[in-house]
Amino acid sequence: MTDLPDLAVTGSTGVLGGMVARQLADAGFSQRLLVRDAGRAPELDNAPTVLVSYADPVLSRPALEGVKTLFMVSAAEAEDRLQHHHAFVDAAAEAGVQHIVYTSFFGAAPDCTFTLGRDHYATEARIRASGMSFTFLRNNFYLDFLPKLTGEDGVIRGPARDGVMAAVTREDIARSAVAVLRDPAVHAGFTYNLTGPEDLSLARAAEVLTRATGRAVTYHDETLEEAYSSRASYGAPAWLVNAWVSTYTAIAAGELAGPTSDVNGLTGQDPIGLEEFVKLPQL
Repeated sequence: MTDLPDLAVTGSTGVLGGMVARQLADAGFSQRLLVRDAGRAPELDNAPTVLVSYADPVLSRPALEGVKTLFMVSAAEAEDRLQHHHAFVDAAAEAGVQHIVYTSFFGAAPDCTFTLGRDHYATEARIRASGMSFTFLRNNFYLDFLPKLTGEDGVIRGPARDGVMAAVTREDIARSAVAVLRDPAVHAGFTYNLTGPEDLSLARAAEVLTRATGRAVTYHDETLEEAYSSRASYGAPAWLVNAWVSTYTAIAAGELAGPTSDVNGLTGQDPIGLEEFVKLPQL
């Protein structure tokens, strides 16, 4: 597959990866879209599709041959996601990929409060050990999701206490990723902490949403018992419920606080805040 573009992009059938793929196409870059379902891939100029599966190195390895730079979007939440990440990283190294740009998580650590952040740290470690060059984009929580946290009764519920987070839009993450992919060698070995422009508590977010939508939105600081009880009705497995609850306890612990200048440093534009975001046309 060495006659294909040497820039490969995963996740183009999703929101973030799709943004990156479209922005690269608009900028005139050729790219190889690595997808599980070719029928769902965006139709872009100079962007052939190749089938891959993070969990299937036999399929992925030939699809990665000839790739110099790989944009690796973290896989959908799953109990075995880390194993799939490891298999794909190993396949990339075996195929001769030179540089991985990986979408990690803000504050990723082996013992971070947000349980899925631990998987991101372990994926970073696997990439570091692979011998490939890398750039890590450690994204804060998606600002895009804040309006969707509001229940039908107008209440945002979670055990976040009065903690804050520097949530970032997927648009800003995508623009930052494209900036790196334009000239990856300049960003080799760097970790960028991608945030919005301000620290937001959920109470503050509720105020902004109330003012922007005209609908009364409030925040209820759940106890841990309330949080687990209110989510039990979804019938989700324990690991996923723990992940949901830990999104809020990570905020309470202060692990998502602290806006950075990295989005501006990469793109030359200030990141989008919540008040601006809610005024934008929504997908």
